[in-house]
Amino acid sequence: EYIDSYVFNKVEDIRFNSTVGKYVGYTEHGVKNAEAWNKGSELVQELGALERYCKHNAANHYSAIL
Repeated sequence: EYIDSYVFNKVEDIRFNSTVGKYVGYTEHGVKNAEAWNKGSELVQELGALERYCKHNAANHYSAIL
């Protein structure tokens, strides 16, 4: 699971969660940004990072844990 969180003043405003597959806002400001980011290139960048880094290296991390 890939999670990318954005925090301001110790409060999580917005988070990308690979399980959900989109940005989720937790504050009023975060909800507005999540709606905009889910329609823009930011979502494409996060999905690219998921494919490029996470799925590619998952087997390596899993074998290291075992």
